[in-house]
Amino acid sequence: MKLELYNRIAAIQASRRSFMKGAAALAAGTALSSSLAGRAFAQDSVRAQILQIPGVGKGSPTDADWQKVGELCLAATKANVAEGEFAGVELTFMGLNNQNLHNFLFRGFLKPWEAYTGAKINWIDLAQADYNARLQQSIATGTVDFDIIEMGAPFEGDTAGRGLLDEMPEWVATQIEADDLVNYLKAPVGTWDGKTYRINLDGDTHTFAYRKDYFGDGSISGLADVPTHWEDLNALPAALAGKNDPLTGAPAYGFLDPLKYQWGGFGFYFLEDRATAYAKHPDDPAWLFDPDTMKPRVNNPGWVQAIQDVLDLVKANAYPPDQLNADPNATAFSQFLGGTGAALTWWGDVGSNARTSDTSVVGDVVGFSINPGAKKVYNHKAGAWEEKENFAPNLAYLGWGVYVTSRVSADEKKRKAAWSAAAHLGGKDISLWTSAYPSGFQPYRNSHFQYEEWEAAGYDRAFVEDYLGSNLDSYNHPNGAIEPRIPGIFQYYSIAEDELVKGINGQYASAQETADAIAAAWEKITDQIGRDNQIKLYKASLGM
Repeated sequence: MKLELYNRIAAIQASRRSFMKGAAALAAGTALSSSLAGRAFAQDSVRAQILQIPGVGKGSPTDADWQKVGELCLAATKANVAEGEFAGVELTFMGLNNQNLHNFLFRGFLKPWEAYTGAKINWIDLAQADYNARLQQSIATGTVDFDIIEMGAPFEGDTAGRGLLDEMPEWVATQIEADDLVNYLKAPVGTWDGKTYRINLDGDTHTFAYRKDYFGDGSISGLADVPTHWEDLNALPAALAGKNDPLTGAPAYGFLDPLKYQWGGFGFYFLEDRATAYAKHPDDPAWLFDPDTMKPRVNNPGWVQAIQDVLDLVKANAYPPDQLNADPNATAFSQFLGGTGAALTWWGDVGSNARTSDTSVVGDVVGFSINPGAKKVYNHKAGAWEEKENFAPNLAYLGWGVYVTSRVSADEKKRKAAWSAAAHLGGKDISLWTSAYPSGFQPYRNSHFQYEEWEAAGYDRAFVEDYLGSNLDSYNHPNGAIEPRIPGIFQYYSIAEDELVKGINGQYASAQETADAIAAAWEKITDQIGRDNQIKLYKASLGM
């Protein structure tokens, strides 16, 4: 779909459903009229084939499935690399083993690539909670022992800013069709000082997933509609007290916060989901720090309200037993997809897993929207609350990508091999499969939002419109909370998790005291890194 047409449609606030129907019709018409119709048909054929591996409702994909997908998507590699061209090359790839996804899929996708090119890949597998510490250790000691890394854009300040990455060759951008990215993932994301370093694999945003069978006439909540504001979600546990889940018969619970927030910095996003609604004012791009001073805003009344929400729910025993030991993986994969709880915020994994994972029981009753809003928003510049509705989707993490390190820059054969492997993983067709099946990633290309392709895989149209729409509406929301790509961002997040858990466990007297402890810790980090440079980079990340 042409970008200018989408922008025009978005500007007049076309409905999600009308937009997607129009996009599909336009895509179909363009394909029919194109002088490259034969090539388009061949590509569509590959996309149709891979979406049937294994097929929605046919169980979780296996390593054999990942290898089949990787094999079917090798055409772009073969156009740029001769068979056996990288014989003798060994590459080391560092990435996640979260929920047996990420690196596990990459292994399968890349086995056919290895067989064709002759290269060999060695793997460094990290749990998500260990990722930041391992990367920061490599940065601090200058001992980068990997050639390819799966990494999020927030780390670009720590890596590209220190000269640790290799610049993307032009042929790679052509192979992966980089212009297909949704707007918010285009430059400056993936770039540093005007140079491009990133192949996108993902389009991270948190969205709201909820159980449709918890709401409506005669439902266990007694509510006709799904709550769309945090204030109403906070009241949900009282309405569910003593009720049982319609699917499992187990006790019913409301919103699932991951009270074990300590998750290597990634757990802080789940407090942000609440805080952005209260603290990201639509007239102010900043919400984490003051852009002129880097003074933290994390202890202003908006953030304090978010922390207070959680403390109140803990005090009211509103969560499942042992929720203090539930990290975000537990809330999504063990609890919500397993039939516990009415709602949660998470990345797109919940959407694809709901219909394609063996462990999900909620696929027929799950719905999606942008993150909840609030009925008031704190205006930091004015120093006062405004009693008006506010939505601010948390565009958490800016998506995973693949980067090549400067360790290979002096060896052209090894460099080309590393970029070829990365380009295979970030290709246009393979990305459609990772968006539709459990992978750790979610839709991030304009071409992902053609729901006929998803229907052909076995998804029903209503589900696809709901799930894809929640992503699209978040990416393009006028008040989206975009994450800053500044050095040390996960140092800030990690220490915030530590202080937040202390507050939940009663080590601080109040939400304000908890927030003040986070702010004080953030001030120390800023001084250690260098305040003036942080101010410069933070302003740049906000487009100021």
